[in-house]
Order: sequence, then C-alpha cells, then structure tokens
Amino acid sequence: MKTAILMMAHGSRIAEANDAAREVAAMVKEMTPFEIVEVSFRELHEPNIQQGIDACVARGAERILLMPYFLFMGAHVQHDLPDEIKEAQKRHPGLIMEMGGHLGAHRKLAEIETERIRESLERLGWN
Repeated sequence: MKTAILMMAHGSRIAEANDAAREVAAMVKEMTPFEIVEVSFRELHEPNIQQGIDACVARGAERILLMPYFLFMGAHVQHDLPDEIKEAQKRHPGLIMEMGGHLGAHRKLAEIETERIRESLERLGWN
C-alpha cells in the first residue's frame, strides 16, 4: 500500500516565508523512505490542504499520514485540520487518512533554539 506524507503548515502572505516548509519537506523526503512527501498550507498560500491531499492521490497514494507542521496544539490542530480530513474523505471515500502529532515541546526544538541563540550572540559579538 503506497503511503504519502503530507506536511500541513500554516502559510504566510509572504510567499518566500513558505519556502522554509518546502525545504523541510524536501529534507523529510531525503530522510525517510517515502516516495511521496508533499507540503500544503492551511491559509494564505497554495497548495491548500485539499490540493495537497489531491496531489498525493494523483501520485498514487492509497493512504496519507497528514503531519501538522505547527508548534502548538491550537485551534488549527484541534479542529481545522481534522475538518480538512473529513472534507477530503467525501471526495476520496476509499483513501485512508490519519493525522500525526504536531511539533509541540520537544528537546530537539530546544536544541535548535539554543543553536540559534549561540549564532545570534556570535553575530552580535555578545559572547
């Protein structure tokens, strides 16, 4: 059974700001065995989540793991993203779709923040 990963990010009015999500999706594709890794946006940019699901199906996905690229368990993660899955289920009744966990509080995020602090202190000459 062909599995796709669909990263669901918030989206920004500034198109270049959305490139980071695309870059992370490309890294995920390199780091995992999944042939289909797509990115979609909840608001303000395309592809939207419905288009992302459709792109996975068009590439042959029989099941999709939808991964919220969100830090917090806010309204989007609790309500909006599950509603998006329900909406897509109407168009793709045989498709298996499950949502994974959001980023949340994780030690690796703290490690990244520590790295960014170190970089900033060095750039500012504060170390």
